Amino acid sequence: MRLHRPPRKDFLIPLSSMSDVAFLLLIFIMLVSLINYRREVKIEYPEARGVSRTSAEKNLEIWIDREGQVYLDGLASDLEAVQDAVDEIYRGAPDTRLHIIADRNTPYRHLDAVISILQLLQYRVVSFVVKDGRE
Repeated sequence: MRLHRPPRKDFLIPLSSMSDVAFLLLIFIMLVSLINYRREVKIEYPEARGVSRTSAEKNLEIWIDREGQVYLDGLASDLEAVQDAVDEIYRGAPDTRLHIIADRNTPYRHLDAVISILQLLQYRVVSFVVKDGRE
């Protein structure tokens, strides 16, 4: 006995909606790429007389707020953790630039504690980040 099969239909993918999907993917990729993963501490920058730019790829940021709280790349930390992080980074990549970012009203004794650690470790690639005085 011979079975009769209906003729196969060719399936077509609707191409009219492909442009909509591509447009939505483009928007999604653009929005995700704009997300800033850098953690910042809200401080008031001191002003500077001169401006110099550094490469952002090899930076370690130490933030110090008015109360003397130390943040390592945006995460609350203590001086011992800063010392360990600087020591580890110096061993792995000695050309890593260290940025000290302090509030304008931070007492110097809080800055001195961080600077003393850097002197102890003999770390020489240090920048103090300030606001451009021309703004």
